[in-house]
Amino acid sequence: MSALRIVSLLPSATEMVAVLGLESCLVGRSHECDFPAAVVDLPVCTAPKFDPHGDSLTIHQRVEDLLIGALSVYRLETETLRALRPTHILTQAQCEVCAVSLNDVEAAIADWSVPAPQVISLQPTVLSEVWADLERVGAALGVPTAAIVAGLQEQVQHLPRPQPQPTVACIEWIAPLMAAGNWIPEMVELAGGIPVFGEVGKHSAWLTWAELAAADPDVVVFMPCGFDLPRTLAEAQTALADPAWQSLRAVQTGRVYATDGNAYFNRPGPRLADSTRILGEILHQKQTQGPGWQAIQPT
Repeated sequence: MSALRIVSLLPSATEMVAVLGLESCLVGRSHECDFPAAVVDLPVCTAPKFDPHGDSLTIHQRVEDLLIGALSVYRLETETLRALRPTHILTQAQCEVCAVSLNDVEAAIADWSVPAPQVISLQPTVLSEVWADLERVGAALGVPTAAIVAGLQEQVQHLPRPQPQPTVACIEWIAPLMAAGNWIPEMVELAGGIPVFGEVGKHSAWLTWAELAAADPDVVVFMPCGFDLPRTLAEAQTALADPAWQSLRAVQTGRVYATDGNAYFNRPGPRLADSTRILGEILHQKQTQGPGWQAIQPT
């Protein structure tokens, strides 16, 4: 185990390594890896090719410009990566917009004269695949995972269900609107809600205002990809200032919430168990805020 030198290019993978007890074996990270807190001191091996600051519409346009030009959204710092001499590199093959892709990593190490690291690529779309990825990472790194995975699964099972069960719209991007897919609808159901958008195991889909208004959900949860809680609160409150939003039942009844999507919902790793708990707290209305979420008070 002491010989392991792990570079994680994906925040959720970094969290997997940590929950496996191998945080000390991490030697490099992506620019977005920030949990556990100590990993921020590691060398950074990636960088965005766009300015990540600004509102969601501005960021969307910058990313679209790169994709239209058939360019990668992120840059891999190949010299830094080579100097770290990793035995294992964790990356992903799910979303070109989320992180450095498997293709980028394979191209970067293709001509290495030193022993090639083992590349572990993750591509989960549902909770069972997240737990399976954790098992696969553990197997590659020589760590038993049965008890860890069982504990995480137990946390998301048998949560109390609110009655009646509310309809829930989870918003993964604000301008333009995007409904959260993949594991999010599954988590809403585990927390006791009825997801009105997104399909379990399917990529998040763009959403029109007319579709949102027609569904008129009981609860709206903002979880923009890459946004922390303060940033989500600011962006959501700007959106809610639009008179059109005031017609929604969730806005009128004060059941609109901002979450730290970056730390929780957008990362398919161990903290999805915490994310499901957050949804349960939101749907039960026993408090107006908790770690990682806050109700948005009507103006």
